[in-house]
Amino acid sequence: MSSATQVRKVLLLGSGALTIGQAGEFDYSGSQAIKALKEEGLAVVLINPNIATVQTSEALAERIYFLPLMPYFVERVIEREKPDGILLGFGGQTALNCGVELFRRGVLERHGVKILGTSIETIIDCEDRQRFVERLQEIDLPVPRSMACESPEEALRAARKIGYPVMVRVAYALGGLGSGLFAEEAVLREHLKKAFTFTNQVLVEECVEGWKEIEYEVIRDAFDNCITICNMENLDPMGIHTGESIVVAPSQTLSNQEYHRLREIAIRVVRHLGVVGECNIQFALNPASGDYRIIEVNPRLSRSSALASKATGYPLAFMAAKLALGFSLIELENPITRQTRACFEPALDYVTVKIPRWDLNKFRRASRKIGSEMKSVGEVMAIGRSFEEALQKALRMLQVGRYGLVLNPLEVSESLSQEELEEELKQPTDRRIFAVAAATRRLPLEKIAELTHIDPWFLARIKNIVSLADRLRQAGRENLSRELLLEAKKLGFSDKQIGLAVGLGELEVRQLRQSLGIRPWIKQIDTLAAEYPARTNYLYLTYNGQEDDVVADDRPKVIVLGSGSYRIGSSVEFDWCCVNTVQTLRSLGYQTIMINYNPETVSTDYDLGDRLYFDELSFERVADIYEKEKPQGLILSMGGQIPNNLALKCQEYGLRVLGTSPTDINRAENRHLFSALLDELQIDQPPWKELTDLESAKQFAREVGYPVLIRPSYVLSGAAMSVALNDAELVAYLEKASQVSPEYPVVISKFIENAKEIELDGVAREGELFVYAICEHVENAGVHSGDATLVLPPQRTYLETTRRMKRISRQIARALQIHGPFNIQFIAKDNEVKVIECNLRASRSFPFVSKIFKLNFVDIATRLIMGEDLAPIDKSCFELDYVGVKAPQFSFTRIKGADPVLSVEMTSTGEVACLGDSFDEAFLKALLSVGFTFPEKNILLSTGPFESKALFLPLAKKLLEMGYELYATPGTHDFMKYHGLRTTLVFSPLSPR
Repeated sequence: MSSATQVRKVLLLGSGALTIGQAGEFDYSGSQAIKALKEEGLAVVLINPNIATVQTSEALAERIYFLPLMPYFVERVIEREKPDGILLGFGGQTALNCGVELFRRGVLERHGVKILGTSIETIIDCEDRQRFVERLQEIDLPVPRSMACESPEEALRAARKIGYPVMVRVAYALGGLGSGLFAEEAVLREHLKKAFTFTNQVLVEECVEGWKEIEYEVIRDAFDNCITICNMENLDPMGIHTGESIVVAPSQTLSNQEYHRLREIAIRVVRHLGVVGECNIQFALNPASGDYRIIEVNPRLSRSSALASKATGYPLAFMAAKLALGFSLIELENPITRQTRACFEPALDYVTVKIPRWDLNKFRRASRKIGSEMKSVGEVMAIGRSFEEALQKALRMLQVGRYGLVLNPLEVSESLSQEELEEELKQPTDRRIFAVAAATRRLPLEKIAELTHIDPWFLARIKNIVSLADRLRQAGRENLSRELLLEAKKLGFSDKQIGLAVGLGELEVRQLRQSLGIRPWIKQIDTLAAEYPARTNYLYLTYNGQEDDVVADDRPKVIVLGSGSYRIGSSVEFDWCCVNTVQTLRSLGYQTIMINYNPETVSTDYDLGDRLYFDELSFERVADIYEKEKPQGLILSMGGQIPNNLALKCQEYGLRVLGTSPTDINRAENRHLFSALLDELQIDQPPWKELTDLESAKQFAREVGYPVLIRPSYVLSGAAMSVALNDAELVAYLEKASQVSPEYPVVISKFIENAKEIELDGVAREGELFVYAICEHVENAGVHSGDATLVLPPQRTYLETTRRMKRISRQIARALQIHGPFNIQFIAKDNEVKVIECNLRASRSFPFVSKIFKLNFVDIATRLIMGEDLAPIDKSCFELDYVGVKAPQFSFTRIKGADPVLSVEMTSTGEVACLGDSFDEAFLKALLSVGFTFPEKNILLSTGPFESKALFLPLAKKLLEMGYELYATPGTHDFMKYHGLRTTLVFSPLSPR
């Protein structure tokens, strides 16, 4: 080791808010880096405004700054903390770009801060497209023919020279932002106008669309020892961003020669560039000729490295941090295997499949087409002993209403004409894999391969699944043999799928297969190729086996259900809750078992719990694990809506649910039962009615007066929740709501306009309120709480209003016998307080209130659930001498055609929180943290109702004095003109004018 002798304090840059292209994988990598640094006795200072992350927990870094990841703020921290070194590779593109800017401004040199790991020169070589091409040409390795351009005109000339179609990529960009495939100059010209608004360089390159996309994860130390951790193959071809692709590890269709040739080239590239630590290299491979191109190298931890780490069990981020300190791969022990050195390459005897999770339904008018720009908000990873098994598991993990690849509710692709189906295959959308399955019944595999550029090997495996579904249908319940049932389970069919095919219920299939001795086997993620005994606690279940690799012991144990894939409404905040639950349980002496399948999470880290099942959060799989492990019970109130939805079913099957009773959870989640309960308790709520038919719904809306709010049960992030302004909207929205949650009632209630929304996060013990925090929303009711700006302590809420909220919360806690975490949302107008809803689980604001209060709500809830006798907590938000503001992160620029208007259905992809001595200070820091930039010359005004126009008038005068040119929509323009202010009139794009 060389560097660590001079380094005593390290500054780590986080990644900020979760956004499309940069999600929770950097919480995992940053948390591992902090652990690795602390193991060497180093002090760690972290800058990350994402308050929901595990890495911003008190127990990790010595100092945590909730500040914008901007050079100005980072330099202030450097001046105060005086670190010796800085790590740039653990916070995604945000940290990398910030680090490059600090270097260019001379900040790091001025303060004597050493860049640890990969040098800044190497980072710039990889990020600057022209320098990247030049460096690879030095060792005669092929990249796509390309030209780096610094203006739209230069890029158009380059496209003509290279020849259409061309691929355009943006330098220093995240998740393919601004990239695209272009066949016509006019379309490219329009795109370049937008692209150069957020970059100063684009790369125009030859198109390799349709070639295979192959990735290698490579790790190298400062002594030039270099290994590959795993390779991955995209099922989708080049032209679709790897973050949008189904990815399989290890590769399935490469020949031995192709695999070793690309591996050797990957190592050669990484050595030549001088990467120290971990990096990802992407290849395009021509399946016909074997020709290849090197597409890019990411000299940092990435989404792919998180996937590779979880797929192989190799702690990539932990090792990369150690290598940045100057350790060698030869001297480091692999902490997972505890048998091998870090230079031992993993070998896999299983298949992993990653599938992206899209939430395009959340965005009105959004295009469903996928391509070189990322749109997905999360991902899942499934493990199996066959591609078919892992694929079907992964599709269920997405939680998008699919039971697997086949035997689903009516698929759009099955009703398409031949021409429409072929178009779906050629122009992929987020539903492409289901279209491919449908096509195997109607088109030859050769034709599908021609249209999709998907390798025939994968198509044949998809055809296997489709064919077995047909055989199950033909067999029916009378002729369902043990052999056919076992074959179906080996190909990844769930009990639900099999039941739909043969005419049995899910539990009937479960009972049948258990009576026939068909049960899944526990397998370890064994990456040692049987050269050493596996000791890993990474587990999964499969029907392709003959014995369990591990057996349960008699220690008291608890199963914690994770949150599944990140999606709009369920993100890193629930992972924080699950991680804290496991840590508290371990401190109480319980063996902990985590079930989760999200490779981006800290909860799926090797060192968190005693056992990790990387598997489905379905009733079937949870029951399988429960029966094998025989725990004291399940905790499902920390992982958000997915585990909460299993509560009633688990209880009915006889599984013990710890915390609040599932019967009471149902009384809160079922809109009708909860509204009836509030009436019974004489707690005020907006007028409501359960939907029974359209005519009565219309009649109710007319009686209470539009607008009305439509609210389905058991949904996350306001899915299908809508505000209807008239009969036509009411009919349309009711149809959508009934599709989203068909098993439970839809409730219609009066929408209260111009009301304030406030929420209470709390923990109760056997029906008595134990601890609570009240946050107010900056925005009025009508904006989903996940999209609202939250303030703690409240700044504009009457003291009497908070007293009433507390009193009502105590009533509800007693009535529902709440035992654990909960969240209640209120609206207040003219000091009248009404209840909107109650969630009997941890909420997305639990990390925020816990860290602002310095009181861990999840730790308290877990201890109470497990029967700990805790002393009462009497803490008031009025004791705080600072203000916390939580602001949402939106990703509208990623979703073409999306309408960026906020509503009662959530659309934000992440959040930040900052602190200040005043609301204004904290609010401004939070806005800067989510990418708010001050306008440079022009401002568009659309100021809403008359009251808002009047309030904004003095600010408009100030803006004109500052030299801004103001544009205004018709109403605002007329108002400003009347008051003597000059604005330029503009119309909506949808306006006839």
